[in-house]
Amino acid sequence: MDSTHTFVAGDRGPWITERVTPVTGEPYVSAPRLDVIEGNLAHCDSLWCLRGFRSNLRYTTTAEHAKLLEKSAGLGRPEATLAALIPIRKNDAWWALAQDQRRALFEETSRHTSIGLEYLPNIARRLYHSRDLGEPFDFLTWFEYAPQHEAAFDELLVRLRRTQEWTYVDREFELRLRRAES
Repeated sequence: MDSTHTFVAGDRGPWITERVTPVTGEPYVSAPRLDVIEGNLAHCDSLWCLRGFRSNLRYTTTAEHAKLLEKSAGLGRPEATLAALIPIRKNDAWWALAQDQRRALFEETSRHTSIGLEYLPNIARRLYHSRDLGEPFDFLTWFEYAPQHEAAFDELLVRLRRTQEWTYVDREFELRLRRAES
């Protein structure tokens, strides 16, 4: 199985765009629908496509990884009818840091994993790495949650964006989605 996924913004797909919000940097164009395709599309004939691949968790310890696995819910749950795609690009200063310095900012200072654990299993997420593919963003984060957890999702984003880690983000937008009824 290819671990690459392509997020395709256009006129089709199971996810209806509710809103696109620029957070940092240039805004992105809105499309009526989003499709999430397993695999690497060779050609994008839609408004835009973003690719990312699943990888190991690069900034977590063994203990943190075990907690994430224990508490995480899977994607595709029937009650999780809301979703968000949040592409993020970090600046050159972030990438100039050594791995241990990025880890320290990620968890010891900003508590990224610790904060995220507080919202599991209600908010499911999957991280895709894009930097190594030459994409315009470094990371694509996909979230799914039930409508009753939308306020908690908003709170999660506020808390993460207040951290020192987020001072290194130079481009980010939020694509909020609702699953189309079958």
